[in-house]
Amino acid sequence: MSKAMTVSFSLEKEKSNCDDSHALVTETFIGLQAKQLTFHSSIFFVRIVYYEQLLKKHQETNEYADNQPRFSQREIAYLRSEAWLTDFPHVWNVHEFKLTQFPESFSYICPIGYKNQKPEYIQVITHAPLSAKSRDYVKNAAQMLSKYIDICSENLQQKSKTEILEHLLHKVGHQLRNNIALVKLYAHNLFLGLQDNSWQEQAAVICESVNDLDTNLTDIISCGQESNLKIIPQDLRTLVDESIKYFQPLIDQKQLKVSIPDTSATLPLDKLQMKQVFDNLLSNAIHFSPNCGAITFSWQAFHEEILIKISDQGQGISPLDMQKIFNPFYSLRPGGTGLGLTIAKKIVLDHCGNLWADNLPGRGAQFCLILPTKKKY
Repeated sequence: MSKAMTVSFSLEKEKSNCDDSHALVTETFIGLQAKQLTFHSSIFFVRIVYYEQLLKKHQETNEYADNQPRFSQREIAYLRSEAWLTDFPHVWNVHEFKLTQFPESFSYICPIGYKNQKPEYIQVITHAPLSAKSRDYVKNAAQMLSKYIDICSENLQQKSKTEILEHLLHKVGHQLRNNIALVKLYAHNLFLGLQDNSWQEQAAVICESVNDLDTNLTDIISCGQESNLKIIPQDLRTLVDESIKYFQPLIDQKQLKVSIPDTSATLPLDKLQMKQVFDNLLSNAIHFSPNCGAITFSWQAFHEEILIKISDQGQGISPLDMQKIFNPFYSLRPGGTGLGLTIAKKIVLDHCGNLWADNLPGRGAQFCLILPTKKKY
């Protein structure tokens, strides 16, 4: 087997393992919800039908109360046939349905949704009619399941978009590298050939800028590869200071006040990648801050992690934008690529942390990072 085939097989196997893990977590959560329902009132059987986004098909979880005899295959087949489902009620409304196979029992369903031309619902079978309180309990369980399934679906979509982004970055990055190398070569030749000091200084600036561009490009290309992280202890305050100094001309231009704590912390980080995160968040804060506004860095250490906050006094983030700001190619800035926050979040996740945004009371936005204080990878 060739090396390329081996790598391809390993990647497919890793993806398959991740997919199996996701499906197992979803199945476990829904199974626990079903088990909790069997502890309530006279419910002796719970059946939950839901659409598994990753597997692209409907799945089913059955749970019996303790000491309840199992249904026969014929009875389960009758439930799965949904011949009894003569009408599909509104979502999150609990309705009673008569089951010919269970004439002495009471059956209720509470719809969760309708996907891929089939319903999702919670079905409970009881020894006695459900009280109003018990119906509310089933309704709350359905709402919780619906929210959980929506979050899982959103996470899978985000993962898919991130994978597309990583593929695009690698493809475009390697194409750009050739052009950068050519510019770098000619800039170096100009530097060596020019005699006038002022022109030579400008050529030197070009060389330095191209080197920075090449470094940043390398950093962006490798941002999706956790194995490329160069983790060593870093001083948090020093790292933030470097980002502030980099943007000092823009800070001075808008007459902004940037505050950081006097205290610091030592964190296991990839310096170049995490500086890219702080650069992006500070750049956004500067862009959206009003003239003479304030940008505040703060952090608070806990047992094994640290919470870092970057806040501004801008207009804040609308509810619609809040849902999309980490999506690839979605930008709030005119002319923006929409990649900065996506890459920043991927870097933070690779560091076993998390990144999210909030609106401050009154005015302004705040980005929060959680990072481990001990190495976990």
